[in-house]
Amino acid sequence: MAENQSTSEQLSSAQKLALFVLLGAQFMLSVDFSILNVALPRMGEGVGLELADLPWVASAYALPAAGFTLLFGRVADLFGRRRLFLTGIALLTVASLLGGLATNPVMLLGARALQGVANAIAIPAAMALLITTVSDARARARVLGLNGALLSGGFTVGALVGGSLVSALDWRWAFWINVPVAAAILVLTPLVIKESVRPAGVRLDVPGAVTVTAGLLALVYGVSMQSWIGFVVGVVFIAAFWVVEMRAKAPLVSLALLNRPNIKWGNYGGMVAFVMASGINFGLTLYMQDVLRLEPFTTGLVFGVPGLVAIVAGVIAGRMIGRYGYRSVLTVGLLVQGLTTVPLLLTGTSTTPSLLLVVPCLFLMYFGHVTAVVAYTVTATSHLDDSQQGLATGLATLAQQIAVTIGIPIFGALVASRSDVLDGIHFAMQVQIVAILVSVALIWFGLRDRGTPDGPATTQRQEAEPTAEATQPAPVPVPRNVSEYPV
Repeated sequence: MAENQSTSEQLSSAQKLALFVLLGAQFMLSVDFSILNVALPRMGEGVGLELADLPWVASAYALPAAGFTLLFGRVADLFGRRRLFLTGIALLTVASLLGGLATNPVMLLGARALQGVANAIAIPAAMALLITTVSDARARARVLGLNGALLSGGFTVGALVGGSLVSALDWRWAFWINVPVAAAILVLTPLVIKESVRPAGVRLDVPGAVTVTAGLLALVYGVSMQSWIGFVVGVVFIAAFWVVEMRAKAPLVSLALLNRPNIKWGNYGGMVAFVMASGINFGLTLYMQDVLRLEPFTTGLVFGVPGLVAIVAGVIAGRMIGRYGYRSVLTVGLLVQGLTTVPLLLTGTSTTPSLLLVVPCLFLMYFGHVTAVVAYTVTATSHLDDSQQGLATGLATLAQQIAVTIGIPIFGALVASRSDVLDGIHFAMQVQIVAILVSVALIWFGLRDRGTPDGPATTQRQEAEPTAEATQPAPVPVPRNVSEYPV
């Protein structure tokens, strides 16, 4: 039967070429992220940025990356995903050139902000193109699994080769390495990827776009910079956005769409996965460097080697979703990620016994994390018409961006609530374990069968016969003063 065929048997040569370009772009972005993190200390010295100001390099990227993601995801639906993807990659090329030429903090932070905008434009469009390129639901789940494997593998590869690249050449090459790859993507994309079909007669909801973008920018700023004023302003704008969407004839985000169980609970599951991952990575970095007194290079190896398992996890996850459905795979992946934190509560001040405990736990934790990430992506983009995939992938990417931004401040605040560092880390881990168990229960019941099975086959049927509602017009740690810790 067709559903039991392998992905390669289901895809045409044109589809394979398109997927090669799109997956290559995603891999480039993840490698670049890790290399830039590794280059941060040298980068700061090169432009005269004080150590205490290094978090701004991460924040300058995170603010626009999270703030504009939802807007550009919808813009891609309305004005063409290939067009937005090419725009984002072109802007990334310019930003990378400028970043490598930076001679002062203003130029560097400006380049990072442009990179954040470029990613907000390119990633939702790329994900939507990736999803709509493959119509068969089982094949789509496997492609998303491969995408997750390449993203996670890219973080690990970038961290492992980044140090050598920066040491052998210069920190500027952490930016410039993007340029030839991005240029190749710009040349190949028009040749192998068709433009998406744009809905007729649907206009951009400008009031909704303004309020949600302002709200997200303020929220991310408030959390990352620990500013209550920014947080409150963000909440006010998000509330205004909600009111605007209730009255809009063609809303930026349909509230009925947000209320769908797979959209609501899928994105919640993604946020839990990334909050927990960024928090635990921060905590273990703190533990290994401040308690065990390991060098940063050794700490990177401890994270980097288990990170390689992520490549295998992404491939397996796609196949498991095709067999068992996204609900089961998402909850099991989160459980594995959370429960492997339990043995870490036994870590102490002795280096060798502690590392013998940490490394195996990281192997299992990363496997569970990547499995959950692939499953939440499939969950949050299923049962939708192709015309809504840009918005759906924008929401999924937004969930990741917000989670990575808030994960470290939450974990750090829990650690700081105890006078002893090790005691604080253990306390934060205990809170994470409880939170993930509660979250798994909520997701399991939230995604329970309401007459619509959760497997990919359902997605295939709903794409063929969209409902009236469906057709309405989104690791290796670096020094802990950096606010982004991907896995």
